[in-house]
Amino acid sequence: MVPVLEAVPNFSEGRDVGWIQELVQVIAAHGVEVLDWTADRDHNRSVVTYIGAPDEVEAASLAAALFAIEGIDMRSHEGVHPRIGALDVLPFVPLNDLTMEAASRSAGRVADKLAAEGVPVYLYGEARSGKGSTGGSSGPDRSLASVRRGGFEALVGGFPPGREPDLPAPQWPDRPHPTAGATCVGVRHVLLAWNVFVQDISLDALEEIARGLRESGGGFKYLRVLALALPRTDRRQISMNLERPELTSPYDVFDGIESRVEASGGQVVETEVIGMIPDPLVLPAAADRFRLVHPGKSRLLSHRVSEHVSARGIKSDTSVSADL
Repeated sequence: MVPVLEAVPNFSEGRDVGWIQELVQVIAAHGVEVLDWTADRDHNRSVVTYIGAPDEVEAASLAAALFAIEGIDMRSHEGVHPRIGALDVLPFVPLNDLTMEAASRSAGRVADKLAAEGVPVYLYGEARSGKGSTGGSSGPDRSLASVRRGGFEALVGGFPPGREPDLPAPQWPDRPHPTAGATCVGVRHVLLAWNVFVQDISLDALEEIARGLRESGGGFKYLRVLALALPRTDRRQISMNLERPELTSPYDVFDGIESRVEASGGQVVETEVIGMIPDPLVLPAAADRFRLVHPGKSRLLSHRVSEHVSARGIKSDTSVSADL
C-alpha cells in the first residue's frame, strides 16, 4: 500500500511571483511532490497542489502556513476573491489507499498546530471529524461561504456571533491573528476548481446567471459559483468549485453556463482549471469543448498520482534492498 495525501492550499498573495516561488520551494523541501501552482493578480491569490505521504504533507503544509504568516499582511490585502487569512483555505484530499478518516486526522494535527501558532482555525467538510486536541468539532456545520462572508475585515473587531472558530488561538481567543487572519482547514473529495471567462455581458447579468447555477439557488448540485469582474485585466468570469464532478457532470454545467450567457447576448471565451484536472474532465474532449487553457496529460491528477505511487514504490524497493 502507498497512501497518498493531497493538499491544495490557497494563499492570499497572487502578485509577487518571487515570493510565491519561494513558497513553492519551502513546500517542496519537505519531500512532497509539487504538481502545480497558479497565481492570479485580480484574485490576489495563489494555489499550490502537492502530494506525498501523510506525514510529509502535514510538515509541508505547516511550513507553508508559517511562511505565509510571516510574509502576508491581511491589513493591506485586496482582491476580488473572498478571503479571511494569509493561508485562507487548506483542504486535504485522500488519494491512493488513504481513507477519509486518515486524512481527517492529518487535518486535525495541522489545525491544532496552526491554532497554537496564533492563527484561529475553522474546520469544514470531513475535517470536522478529525482528531485534533478537541477530538473533533461540536460547533455549527458552516459552509466556506458563510465563514468568509465579509472577508478578513468582518472579523478584525472580534468574531461575530455564530462566527467563532472551531479552534481559537490562545493568544487572542476572541479575534483573528492581527496580520495573518484565520484559516479554514478541510478534508474533501477531489473537486474541479475552474473559471469560465465571458465577454459582452454585464456583471449584473452574470451575477443573475451565477445565482441560477449554484446549488443554493436551485441549480446544479455540488456547484459553488461566483460572478466576478477582474479590473486588472478588464475581464469577467464565472468562478466555480464543482465539489463532486463524478456526480454532477462538468459538461452539463458548462452547457448550462454557455446557454445562459448566449441568451444574455454574451459569449464564452475560455475555461481555466485551477490546480489539477480530475478524471471526469476527460482530455482531449474537454480541452476542445471547454476551450481549456493549458490542457495536457501532466495536468491530469490520476496520471500524476500513478507516476508518484510508482516512483515511491521503486524508492521503497531500493531502500529495502540496500538494507539487506
